[in-house]
Amino acid sequence: YFNPLKGYMNLADTMSIAEDMKMKDGLFWPVPIVNRTNDISSIENAGRIALLDPNVEGNPVIAIQDVESIETIKGDQLHTITEKIFGTTDKDHPGVGTFLSQGKYLIAGPIQVLNYSYFDGEFPDTFRTAVQIRDDIAKKGWETVVAFQTRNPMHRAHEELCKMASEAVNADGILIHMLLGKLKKGDIPADVRDAAIRKMVELYFPADTVMVTGYGFDMLYAGPREALLHAVFRQNA
Repeated sequence: YFNPLKGYMNLADTMSIAEDMKMKDGLFWPVPIVNRTNDISSIENAGRIALLDPNVEGNPVIAIQDVESIETIKGDQLHTITEKIFGTTDKDHPGVGTFLSQGKYLIAGPIQVLNYSYFDGEFPDTFRTAVQIRDDIAKKGWETVVAFQTRNPMHRAHEELCKMASEAVNADGILIHMLLGKLKKGDIPADVRDAAIRKMVELYFPADTVMVTGYGFDMLYAGPREALLHAVFRQNA
């Protein structure tokens, strides 16, 4: 998802992104990718740690992280990060509430991904990694592709935009890339979004002209910055 990142960011990169949307080395990045906790008692001297999957029964290991640093985010720093990313510090905001609850200790370092949580099993026809998407495009022989990223079911304006863009560049096909993770309470769940988009493609697009894919990521509700982060996902796909 986060190519060319190798893992979770340290505090210096986190603050740099909050202030300037760039890592310390100048790489554009709109939202910090961090691993945070309120309890480091069991990992203070650890060189590697197991990351557990909170979305699968039994919390199996989903990745291994090399611990390069453990830093404390001060209150004023957390306030700045929150304000810059979400445009507010109101705890009733769904993204802010989640972000502020994630802990004051920031664990930085590269990770080794072991599996893709429940997405492979629950969305076998839709979930794809960036490499898989590129391979599928190559197998189809598509050279020019229009991509559309969404977290919601597509409506008629989205459909028309895809068709207009495809015609404008004489595209070989259209890639629809949807978010398959969790949204806030009351939003449309992923299985419904997936089914709705597939039905739209079936009814309103010529056969074999659209590839429906998705990635496993929960909505952050970070406004314009998250829109840019999703564009990074799409570019990496």
